Amino acid sequence: MPKPLKIIFAGTPEFSVSPLQALLASGHEVIAVYTQPDRPAGRGRELKPSPVKQVALDAGISVHQPVNFKNDEDLELLESLQADLMVVVAYGLILPQRVLDAPRYGCFNIHASVLPRWRGAAPIQRAIQAGDVETGVTIMQMEAGLDTGPMLLVEKISIGENETAGELHDRLAPLGASALIQTIELLLAGKLQPESQNDELAVYAHKLDKKEAEIDWQQSAQQINRDIRAFNPWPVSYTKLDNKTFRIWESSVLDTQNVAVPGTVIATSADGIDVVTGDGCLRIKQLQPQGKRVMSARDFLNANNPEGKQFG
Repeated sequence: MPKPLKIIFAGTPEFSVSPLQALLASGHEVIAVYTQPDRPAGRGRELKPSPVKQVALDAGISVHQPVNFKNDEDLELLESLQADLMVVVAYGLILPQRVLDAPRYGCFNIHASVLPRWRGAAPIQRAIQAGDVETGVTIMQMEAGLDTGPMLLVEKISIGENETAGELHDRLAPLGASALIQTIELLLAGKLQPESQNDELAVYAHKLDKKEAEIDWQQSAQQINRDIRAFNPWPVSYTKLDNKTFRIWESSVLDTQNVAVPGTVIATSADGIDVVTGDGCLRIKQLQPQGKRVMSARDFLNANNPEGKQFG
């Protein structure tokens, strides 16, 4: 094996954990981990370390948590590490050119889409929302633009018909980890073949906003169902009934049409709650009434009869 690389890892959420663990098991030396500052979490609003920080501390690796890279001291510290490579996975901070230039081989990024489609903050959710049947991960050489750098390796997978963003996330994270290790092996073998992105094919995956999770019953059943899958586990699609908020966790599209006003409950059964939309009908299978636990439609219907009522 060629001489092990000295690698800086930068990442924050759960998606970043698999790649970090893969690097720790790879024989290369992770010399430092960068992650976002601890954030208040839970009802007590106590400061909580990121998933990446926890893994790094358990592995005995030094952790750095700058608020940004506008401070010369932070930049000089990173440069002093004299890394061969920096791996960036959902870190959450914009890296200035000085950081990108610091490691010998620059910075590699794992992006959860097949670039240039779905550049940006929410590629997994936007792919599901758009009805894409395929996605994947791209290992990219980072440059100053947002997800615009040369592609080093692409791995593709199909999106399941009923797959949620959470489920797809959990399949893409280990795929990204294995693709990263493969890319590093190609780098050391001198076999990397960077491919420029076609900017004309670029689509932007805007950051998720809680407000967009409110169901618009004028939309088609197919689109509402995609949104429910895309917003599971966060921010979770929601709607109103009898002035109470209901979060909708799971649904399916029915092959039926109805002329009732969109949002109207036209039937209930052990299989679900059937609601008219702007095009077709949607069956709610799992929901969460305001202030209560997530439950099946069957359990909700044991004590409630929404038939004839209107969501929204």
